[in-house]
Amino acid sequence: MPGETDVRFDLIVATVARTEDLEALLGSLAGQTHSDFRVVVVDQNSDDRVERLLALHPGLDALHLRSARGLSRARNRALVALRTELEAFRADVVGFPDDDCLYAPDLLERVAHRFAADSTLDGLSGRPRAADGRVVGRWPSSRVAVIPENVWRTANSHTIFLRRPLVERVGAFDEALGLGSGTPWSSGEEIDYVVRALGLGARIEYDPTLEIIHPIKPVGPAELVALGARDGGSVGYVLARNDYPGRTVAKMLVRPFGAALISLLALDPVRARFYAATLVGRFRGLAAGRRTARR
Repeated sequence: MPGETDVRFDLIVATVARTEDLEALLGSLAGQTHSDFRVVVVDQNSDDRVERLLALHPGLDALHLRSARGLSRARNRALVALRTELEAFRADVVGFPDDDCLYAPDLLERVAHRFAADSTLDGLSGRPRAADGRVVGRWPSSRVAVIPENVWRTANSHTIFLRRPLVERVGAFDEALGLGSGTPWSSGEEIDYVVRALGLGARIEYDPTLEIIHPIKPVGPAELVALGARDGGSVGYVLARNDYPGRTVAKMLVRPFGAALISLLALDPVRARFYAATLVGRFRGLAAGRRTARR
């Protein structure tokens, strides 16, 4: 293939209740210009939809696993299988694409070249972009080092690629975090993972030219408030679990407080409720994370 390097990938995809989205992802992987990768699909469905979709792409090197519900549980199932049961953790680099994202045809080729060109690089993080070209959120427009203070806006699970030795050192995802965890802080599992990697001295770079297409799904007022509570709780939990300094914690509390006030002054009650829920969630997550850290 053009531009091929000897960098090998394992791409861990946790999936549940999606068919068309997963089919689109598999199609985008089948069209990659870099062919040295394996798709590890961790299936949390009760039917055979994943087998049927994989059968449509016989050219893909795919491993099909099953796990209990929960995003972090599914990823841990794959990590354990690749490390122990199969004795086949052959990858140089591990990625974690969502089951509803899309890779541009040359994405893995470009990521492989970055790793091949810089042996000191432990990880790369790209930028999510909607299918219509929009970038939502405060993603930097230039390359920066990922550090604990900016990880919230430089890392997202489907944009992260980590060298295998680093993944083996960091270990498992925290199953109290992530969708399907059953806790109030059911997101932020990748942030916690990257922060732990940085704590081990990892060098991870954010590169906005590495774009992954990911849908931006509209939410109603009630869903927005619930999202604020969930993500706020996850932020607080991660801050406490990773022993962030008080100055950083204070900033993360002041921001939603100030945004709630501004929204009230702008006569935007929906956004005000969202930021208020975010603030309350962060306090609750901080308390829970501190209790867990003391065990």
